[in-house]
Amino acid sequence: MLEFWTTQQDVVIVSNVKAVELFNHRVIVAENAFAEIVAWKVAQPVPGSRHGYKYRLALVVDGRCILRYDNEAGKGDHKHVGEREQPYIFLTIEQLVADFFQDVMRWHNENGNA
Repeated sequence: MLEFWTTQQDVVIVSNVKAVELFNHRVIVAENAFAEIVAWKVAQPVPGSRHGYKYRLALVVDGRCILRYDNEAGKGDHKHVGEREQPYIFLTIEQLVADFFQDVMRWHNENGNA
């Protein structure tokens, strides 16, 4: 299905290229924690990234996001650890998921059901 966007000047932009969802999963990590991983294959790189993926991977504990990997438009690939933001070097979508879950397991080993 085509999406149409119309401005007041009667200019129409037609886009038939959509993102393709690769995965969208929630994984229970502890009684009070879950990881949510979502990624799409996109036609053009998100501004700030050099690859064809848009993603967000988050660890939520007690309703608060304590770890997040994402490539927000303009910021590129990075991760948030608590209140700190740091660059992330994206290699492959598989490595992204592996790196994220390595950090999740590190949190779980340090905190358990905290």
